[in-house]
Amino acid sequence: MSFEAVKQYFESVGLGAQVLECSKSSATVAQAAEAVGCEEKQIAKTMSFLVDDKPVLIVIAGDARVDNKKFKGVFHQKAIMIPADKVENAIGHAIGGVCPFVIHADVTVYLDISLKRFARVYPAAGSGNSAVNLSIEELEKHSGYKEWIDVCKDWEVSAE
Repeated sequence: MSFEAVKQYFESVGLGAQVLECSKSSATVAQAAEAVGCEEKQIAKTMSFLVDDKPVLIVIAGDARVDNKKFKGVFHQKAIMIPADKVENAIGHAIGGVCPFVIHADVTVYLDISLKRFARVYPAAGSGNSAVNLSIEELEKHSGYKEWIDVCKDWEVSAE
């Protein structure tokens, strides 16, 4: 159901052709990069956290990792991921297909600056075998993000 809702949303805004349903799994960064034919760092991972007991999504580059010190600096609390068995209920998508599109209204979305170095990124599209090919501007528009933040480490600074 999640993939169909995301696909329908993008069709309604004229971007349906950019939604990719893959024949292989795209549930991990490596699998997604292989399935869509891009570099792993261009996969836009959507991580789910609890901040003040509310669900938060942070979309980060495939080669980035959340830095606990930076996270605490932004959110003023320790990074607490939503338990895997509670993600679908909290966000609206199951693990492997979590994305910032067609989510529950109470979920706040943030974009990490590790994504800004790319012309195009590939977040999931609601299932473990899907992605959406988006420009950064399209990601901003369709994710309903609150703001850009800097909570990651280990990503390459070089431009793409």
